[in-house]
Amino acid sequence: MSQHTMDRDRRYTERRYSTTGASSKRTHTDSGHHSNGALRKKKFSLVSIGKGLDVPFCMLIVLLLAIGITMMFSASYPVAFYEIGDSYYYLKRQLLFALVGLAIMLAVSYFNYHNFHKFSAFILGVSYLALVVVLLIPSETGIHRWIGIGDYGIQASEISKFAIILFLAHWGSRYYDKMHTLKYGVLPGAAVFVSTAILLLLEPHYSCIVIVACLTVIMLFVSGIRLRYLAIAGVLLAGAILLLWATGLLTYAMDRMDGWGKALEYIDEAQWQQTWQTRNSLYAIGSGGLFGLGLGQSRQKYLYLPEPQNDFVFAIVCEELGLIGAVAILLVFALLVWRGVVISLRAKDRFGKLLGIGLISQIGLQVILNILVITDWLPNTGISLPFFSYGGSSMLMLLFQMGIILSISRSANIEKI
Repeated sequence: MSQHTMDRDRRYTERRYSTTGASSKRTHTDSGHHSNGALRKKKFSLVSIGKGLDVPFCMLIVLLLAIGITMMFSASYPVAFYEIGDSYYYLKRQLLFALVGLAIMLAVSYFNYHNFHKFSAFILGVSYLALVVVLLIPSETGIHRWIGIGDYGIQASEISKFAIILFLAHWGSRYYDKMHTLKYGVLPGAAVFVSTAILLLLEPHYSCIVIVACLTVIMLFVSGIRLRYLAIAGVLLAGAILLLWATGLLTYAMDRMDGWGKALEYIDEAQWQQTWQTRNSLYAIGSGGLFGLGLGQSRQKYLYLPEPQNDFVFAIVCEELGLIGAVAILLVFALLVWRGVVISLRAKDRFGKLLGIGLISQIGLQVILNILVITDWLPNTGISLPFFSYGGSSMLMLLFQMGIILSISRSANIEKI
């Protein structure tokens, strides 16, 4: 081969590698620039998938809040005018609770939910302290549930629900591989439930004991506890209830159960007065029919149904919006629970999965129990309807907990776009 040919081949090779290297460098630079830009976009975007708020979940919460506050006002203005002289009394306070709660929800959504791992035992301790403090506050009725702060009050049991969910999510994620054992699965869960139930029994607050028991079972089940342990616990719980009944410690609960399922039956005057609230709830539901009497047109809220703004607000919903409106609202609740479960299952760690499922289960559980109470399928035990029933403690705690689910959604394992 001639020298001229060798020089020509060498120059061609050098040009080819030089071009390839420059091209590779440009490709790498462009790719890095694009990647950094994408990261910056995801970092500062409010609603981007995987980094921002879960939009469907937020929309469902806002929708339920809007409907709930509207129906609470419709149910409450007659009793508010009669008792206080201000038809807008409950509306103004509920709007304040909702606005503060939404601000808390958004703030908590930016808080890394993993930090709750460190505070689970502390928050459980705070819940015990609140339950003890509320017992030390004098009560004219003999029922201890509120810690008064000026014109407002904190219901200690609302803290307990969250504390138990958080602690069991922390424990279940830490000892997930051992949750099938008696030492790590059954005993810790039983200890937390029994200690909380005893304090609630002294208030007394039986409806919260039922909710806490159901939440404990749900959390232990999703954490991997064996079903036979849950069955044994159920038998022991039934035995404890029989023992309390035999010793007379369930007098308050038994008084509520005397009229259970008999609201429309006249047995004697005492029983007839005892079932007054449940009976008028059934009147409201029945008179609503298929399409309802119309928004604001309820008759039972005019001092027939006691405290319609609280636990029996959904009876007024049925009366004014009818079966179709009531079912539509229940479907929105079902969508909220479904979306919450989806977010929880997509969490990147077990703690996020357990915590999210526990928090959204509380919503679904309270909706089901409230509907069963107002229709006389369960005794009248005072279970509020999320986002509908009047009350600051419940509203603020629920929106705080929804903020945690939104925090889980920010880092959930959702397919990127």
